[in-house]
Amino acid sequence: MRIEGSVALVTGASSGIGREVARRLAARGARVLAHGRDEDALNELDATPLIADLARPGAGTGLAEAALRIAGRVDVVVANAGVGWAGPFEQMPSAAIDELVAVNLTAPIELTRSLLPTMNQGSLIFVTSIAGRMGVAGEAVYSATKAGLDSFAESLRFEMYGRDVRVGVVVPGVVETAFFERRGRAYDRRSPRPIPAARVADRVVGMIQRGSAEAYAPGWLRLPVAVRGALPGLYRRLGARFG
Repeated sequence: MRIEGSVALVTGASSGIGREVARRLAARGARVLAHGRDEDALNELDATPLIADLARPGAGTGLAEAALRIAGRVDVVVANAGVGWAGPFEQMPSAAIDELVAVNLTAPIELTRSLLPTMNQGSLIFVTSIAGRMGVAGEAVYSATKAGLDSFAESLRFEMYGRDVRVGVVVPGVVETAFFERRGRAYDRRSPRPIPAARVADRVVGMIQRGSAEAYAPGWLRLPVAVRGALPGLYRRLGARFG
């Protein structure tokens, strides 16, 4: 897909992966609509800021309507916004469950539902997580929302067969962003080491250009996913030991 001249909506563009994606798309000549909650951070981008809290009911639909009202069309959607929570599931507050489901799953589904009828061609990219492919102890609801988004994208890709709308999923591992601070627990493992958000953003832009269906960041994350599929018993024993 040609990025130059397109209209791109990037959610969660206040920081991290979304911010880096917005910068790269703008540098390639796209008109970027940058969604987030930090207006000052969004104003630093070469983009039109769209302020919205995706935890609110109907926020995904409202964001789509605002984007169409401002730009008239959207050619590229990068559904990147996400929140986390870390700790034992039995201690997780109900409000936190509602927020994760709303932001990570409901909002991107609503956004897609509202924009898809207007897209004759274009690209839909969903930023999921390796947690959605494998499951992570202490992040049960986060993993569930990302797995749901992953399955939504895969199903939607089948529905788009024969239509000039590409659907892609980027699957990051541990990324150097403020995500871990916001989820309430810092990343404290020795490995894998966090990768820069810019590296994931490069994968996203490459997927848009090539119309790719899937990309891992880093690429070696395909290995544990393959082990889970080929040797589920071994995978579960290792998962129980290392979380």
